[in-house]
Amino acid sequence: MCTGGLGGDYDRRVASYWLEERGAPLPRTALTGAPEVEIVGGGVTGCSCALALADAGVRVRLHEAREIAGGASGRNGGFALRGGAMAYDAARKQLGPDSARAYWQLTEQAQARLASLAGDAFRPLGSLRLAVDEPERSALRAEFDALVEDEFAAEWLDAHELSPPLRGRFAAALLHPPDGAIQPVRWVRSLARLAAEAGAEVREGSRVGSLEELEAERVVVATDGLGHGLVPELDVRVRATRGQVLVTESLPKLVFERPHYSRYGLDYWHQTRDRRLVIGGSRDAGGDDEWTDDESVTDVVQSRIETLARELLGRAPRVTHRWAGIWGTTEDLLPLVGQVPGNPRVWVAAGYSGHGNVLGFASGELVARALGGDRDPILDVLDPARAAAEV
Repeated sequence: MCTGGLGGDYDRRVASYWLEERGAPLPRTALTGAPEVEIVGGGVTGCSCALALADAGVRVRLHEAREIAGGASGRNGGFALRGGAMAYDAARKQLGPDSARAYWQLTEQAQARLASLAGDAFRPLGSLRLAVDEPERSALRAEFDALVEDEFAAEWLDAHELSPPLRGRFAAALLHPPDGAIQPVRWVRSLARLAAEAGAEVREGSRVGSLEELEAERVVVATDGLGHGLVPELDVRVRATRGQVLVTESLPKLVFERPHYSRYGLDYWHQTRDRRLVIGGSRDAGGDDEWTDDESVTDVVQSRIETLARELLGRAPRVTHRWAGIWGTTEDLLPLVGQVPGNPRVWVAAGYSGHGNVLGFASGELVARALGGDRDPILDVLDPARAAAEV
């Protein structure tokens, strides 16, 4: 199948459904004087950081190689989930109970701010994590128990409580009430617009090949899985990962309004307001080939996604869009957020391991606050120094 490569034109059959939505041109702001901070990457993290810095009166310039949300922020499944890439009970074991609780609270607070800024781009519907078998059911139950113990909202559904067509296919489900569905491009464009209106200079079509090209005293690298080469010492810790998605024609019924995901997040789907099915994942079908920054869609993964859509719907729907997006995965499933070790000029926020819509928003704000002298203690958990020490 065809691909557009990085920044080029591409066939509509492999174009993101989200990016096809037209947006009004951004306000064009030219800074008076040199920028104090330059940001590389115009996705959710970069735009979030730019907005927070501009609101604080900082002269900030943002560089985006394509268009706003042209990377992973515009090429995902449209989920706005709390937490990180690991389950909450796993986070408590990995980070300790206090840090895990603070991490989850950070993302819930970010969800609340997202809801206040995103307008109709966000739908607060909750999300449903589904177990395909007894081992996954046990894993879901462990996470549910940990969430409830720490007083996070969560609901448990046994197999018989699931609605068709989920009943009979899944062993149980965990409902996360704060979650929702998002039109990610509309959301990130709104952040970019707010940042520009606050005084940030937003440069689309501005590719940065080296940080030496930039003039600001502080630089923020917010490229997630597509920034290899900009911070070479951390490249090995953020692994480019391809996620593939397809969208169908509008369906007769709205069956999957809220985000659904199963097989530990390997399969995920929901429907848009106009009843299109957005469904993706099945990365395991592609094996090691999916550890890549190539945005091509592949027959083996797309066929697996089509099979799942057919099983869920009881028929084969017409597919209107297919695409792939690249995110960054870290070995410990925690993002790298903070100052690059040994380089006081450069800050990074990347490696969301597939959970960037909310976590990326939060991370951009964390970096902006830290640059202004307000360093959140959660940055000790996300410190890029932990990754550099392991290399």
